[in-house]
Amino acid sequence: MTKDTFKDHLNNVNQFNISKKTDIISLINNLRGTGFNAKRLALACQIYEKMIRDNECVKFFGLAGAMVPVGMQGIIHDFIGDGFIDILVTTGANLTHDIAETLGYHHLQGEVDLNELDDANLRQERMNRIYDVFLPDKVYEGIEDFISELEIPDHNMSVSSFLKFLGQQLPDNPHSVLKIAAEKNVPIFCPAFTDSGLALQLGFHFQKLNLNHFKDMLEMVDLAWDATNAGVCIIGGGVPKNFIFQSLQFCPTSAKYAIQITMDRPEPGGLSGATLSEAMSWGKVNEDAEHSMIISDATIALPLILWYLKTLFP
Repeated sequence: MTKDTFKDHLNNVNQFNISKKTDIISLINNLRGTGFNAKRLALACQIYEKMIRDNECVKFFGLAGAMVPVGMQGIIHDFIGDGFIDILVTTGANLTHDIAETLGYHHLQGEVDLNELDDANLRQERMNRIYDVFLPDKVYEGIEDFISELEIPDHNMSVSSFLKFLGQQLPDNPHSVLKIAAEKNVPIFCPAFTDSGLALQLGFHFQKLNLNHFKDMLEMVDLAWDATNAGVCIIGGGVPKNFIFQSLQFCPTSAKYAIQITMDRPEPGGLSGATLSEAMSWGKVNEDAEHSMIISDATIALPLILWYLKTLFP
């Protein structure tokens, strides 16, 4: 028997076509036979599918970046509502903007030339800019009105317990992340909660509030420890990525499945660009894990993954 050579494991690149009958499943299956980030996207879809089909898999989801302001609120809502997320770790900013949309305010966009925008003039118009998305100051005033009227039952609860309470106080909304997470009993962890407009307003109005971050840290470790199999999907990186991975690092089993969508590079040494294979050296991702790191804008890749999953699990 001769020893296999590298070329023995190669296949022809799939030069596929799209027709009027092409659906998301066939598109992803075709992309699986291509290369670059198209192949990585297809692999991520199939890994997420395995996470869902694995009844012993706990699905951890890290969400960084301005995903709610740009229009991904309903996407994250459906990931939770359809049972594709068991534990959400996100930023205070996404939660702040989720409250804004849930209360009936809106982020704004339009046909503008960013090169001709006068940001100093926007400040005079009390209009805040997130690249090509805009948010008037009055939205924060509306959030503050809502926050100031809360009757918080425990000033020393964990952040995740408070976020569940907050979700229960919000009005019904078909896209709210906080609301659907509270209804589905999906915990939301926000390890950098004080780094947000929401926390600032809470601090101003409830100066005795002392939300307990250590309770969340220990609960997250317990959830990771008890997971027979762990699956991780990271959008962006940053604090949510580290909070999930540090919990898996010291557990009996590291991540069996791992997906990340990021635009960051590994060379500067930052966590957001660190490869999933690098995480294996820390014991955060299992050395035999199925993993895919997509170098892409998450606003493009994430809806495609959800579309694929919704088609498979209607």
